[in-house]
Amino acid sequence: MIDSPVRFGRPYDFHEMLADGIVHAIGVVLAVVGVAVLVIQAAESANRADLVAVTIYGGGLILALAVSFLYNMLPHSTLKWYLRRADHSAIFILIAATYTPFLHKASADPAVFALLVCVWTMAALGVALKCLLPGRYDRLAILLYILMGWSGLVAIRPIADNLPPLSMLLIVIGGIVYTVGVIFHVWERLRFQNAIWHGFVVTAAALHYVAVLSAI
Repeated sequence: MIDSPVRFGRPYDFHEMLADGIVHAIGVVLAVVGVAVLVIQAAESANRADLVAVTIYGGGLILALAVSFLYNMLPHSTLKWYLRRADHSAIFILIAATYTPFLHKASADPAVFALLVCVWTMAALGVALKCLLPGRYDRLAILLYILMGWSGLVAIRPIADNLPPLSMLLIVIGGIVYTVGVIFHVWERLRFQNAIWHGFVVTAAALHYVAVLSAI
């Protein structure tokens, strides 16, 4: 039996869909090219553990942007309902994957290692929430995204001690951009709301990408 699809929000007109598609396409292309550059650089200059951490980050970034592209470009349908679960789950994965190369650098510190475990545990629970209870607790999920995103504050000192100042600055700025973007994510009546929200996502992801690149 197929679950009844929830409300996907108001229907977007052609120009809104076009704008959102362009933002997504730019994000996906930049992610694929950027991750390839990042992995090549890590393979040449970093150790194997750093390479694994960077690969996890790159995989999470491409997955999140690609699934979001597919989900947001589809018309309302049963397939879109299933992709909704994947799209929302991928956000949890992206947050944990983005943290991975940064926390790995400082994982000798017990607090940082515990945070890394907690972040991935929260991501797994978030994915379970989205897959097992689709269409429910969406506001709670947004709160969990924000809490996960800022959870690094509990171990900011050892993290900062193991990362370049530029990386730390970009991590914080990217987090602020993501958080401000949530305003547009929930402001459904605003025209081009979805494209604006995803513009914030791509911008924040780009800032975090440069932070990872600066840290390896």
